[in-house]
Amino acid sequence: MRNIGIVTTWFERGAAYVSRQFMEILEKQHNVFIYARGGEAYAKDDPKWNRENVYWGKRNPLLVSSKIYKKDFLRWIKENRIDCVLFNEQQVWTPLQWCHEMQIPTGAYIDYYTKETAEFFSAYDFLICNTQKHFNVFKNHHQSYYVPWGTDVELYKPLEKRVEDNEKMVFFHSAGMNPLRKGTDLFLKAMELVNNENVKAVVHTQVDLSDFFPKLTATIKKLVDNGKLEIIQKTVSAPGLYHLGDVYVYPTRLEGIGLTIAEALSCGLPVITTNERPMSEFVKGDETGSLIRVKEEKYRGDGYYWPQSICDENHLAEIISEYAEKPEHVKRMGNSARKYAVEELNWNNNSLILNDLFENVTFIDELTKKKVLELCKRYERSRSWRYYLNTFKPYIYLKRRFR
Repeated sequence: MRNIGIVTTWFERGAAYVSRQFMEILEKQHNVFIYARGGEAYAKDDPKWNRENVYWGKRNPLLVSSKIYKKDFLRWIKENRIDCVLFNEQQVWTPLQWCHEMQIPTGAYIDYYTKETAEFFSAYDFLICNTQKHFNVFKNHHQSYYVPWGTDVELYKPLEKRVEDNEKMVFFHSAGMNPLRKGTDLFLKAMELVNNENVKAVVHTQVDLSDFFPKLTATIKKLVDNGKLEIIQKTVSAPGLYHLGDVYVYPTRLEGIGLTIAEALSCGLPVITTNERPMSEFVKGDETGSLIRVKEEKYRGDGYYWPQSICDENHLAEIISEYAEKPEHVKRMGNSARKYAVEELNWNNNSLILNDLFENVTFIDELTKKKVLELCKRYERSRSWRYYLNTFKPYIYLKRRFR
């Protein structure tokens, strides 16, 4: 038995749900402690997140969500006698050095990496990849493990659809806190193109869509006024609002995993999503959903390793229209989606390797690790300098201009 620490954001957010799924499996054989690193929010007042094993790390006033204060972090490690640490979406590398100095092995759940930082993951003692897309990048790491992603098939399960929508086919979409990345705008544009009175879109969002997409304000109003769109803006805990829909639409531009795809399939919803990995890894043929044609690829400004895949909204509109004409076929697809999720996406089965993995993890070569950590240090210094310049550039310019 080990004392395992998980460093992560910890509130109603996809990354935190990933960490919680790891925690729930590892707790069966180990002691697990959460270092709530910060992020967009804290959940101290939420009993679903504020558990006894959660330590709320000192908040960072700067716009670096994975920044960690050394004294605070080391206090957590010593008080809980942590002997292995798993980092979730850690973008600041100095905590790895601190763990290395204390002879504590570190691992990472693979999600966020850039062309510049991909090589830095060699500083971790082990890596966990939940999709084939990520595993193909890091498979040459000496301790890289492919653990197929899954979901809680008992929590996410089919429920009876609400009565008021029984005459319409409802296409549900989860926009979360980042509707642009999740392709909410593409879904709204596609719905405007669908000429069928028997379809309706239900969008669950945690932000105001009109504020997020000011150019789509007229489109949103038109769809709402015509009864083709319902927007639900609030935070909802698992199992979410999948029961409101017949079909899940997710024209996402970019995903680390695509958590909601597995959840929707488990809830018995066929999934319409982007024809790109890792999304396409979860939709098996025409039996459980459809893949939307990609019309354009574009890299993000932050240098993320993979490009964004922008769907063809016209193709999406065609798929929605085809589904609306075949309600019985869609129902059969939903049954197939549930069956597939139970057989292939059951996290309790897919994650069995994790407890043994953490029990037997070993340190990587000392020389290799020191070399990579030195690269990380240089990157940290250069990034800090770039942040300083971007923050104070206007002030420096004005001071020089008017002195």
